[in-house]
Amino acid sequence: MLRVGLTGGLATGKSHVGEYLAGMGCHLMKADEIGHQALEPGGGAFSEVISAFGRGILNQAGEIDRRALGEIVFKDTGQLALLNSLVHPVVIGAEQEWYEQLEREDPNGIGIVEAAILIETGSYKRFQKIILTVCDPEQQIERAMSRDRLSRREVEARLSRQMSLDEKRKHADFIVDTSGDKNETLIQTRRVYKQLRSMMP
Repeated sequence: MLRVGLTGGLATGKSHVGEYLAGMGCHLMKADEIGHQALEPGGGAFSEVISAFGRGILNQAGEIDRRALGEIVFKDTGQLALLNSLVHPVVIGAEQEWYEQLEREDPNGIGIVEAAILIETGSYKRFQKIILTVCDPEQQIERAMSRDRLSRREVEARLSRQMSLDEKRKHADFIVDTSGDKNETLIQTRRVYKQLRSMMP
């Protein structure tokens, strides 16, 4: 089993690349979705996050309002680190269970974990290879504004809390530049897949 991390800055297209790789036969786990599930009522980090940030982050249904939580953590690196310390152990535990199952079911497979902050947290060290998605900075801002319905100020605040793409490049084994059209991204992704597959028995 080849363990591969897929990461990238905000709105750089890592989900598209992950879907392409899954379509080529890789196994894909979306760590950010596991993180979101951890914040749902009954989730592994739900109670701890409420204890840490207060009931003011709950909506009328008693669920964590992720946008309200984001307003807190993306303004304060200490608060963001606190949130990560509560959510990441849940995600890492789920990831380990997933890999153990894949080892049994498809020992010669490629297991890809897609996650936003693999490099910032040091989690990249758990993987044998790292794929990084990048794009033009202005494209990043425009995509995030459109996708997440955020203002430019909100996007820039989030980007300011992330490691720069140039710094992330230092830890990546493969780069997929998504600045062009989808076909160009697919061609690059297929090239990465062939190289990953060549590493397997």
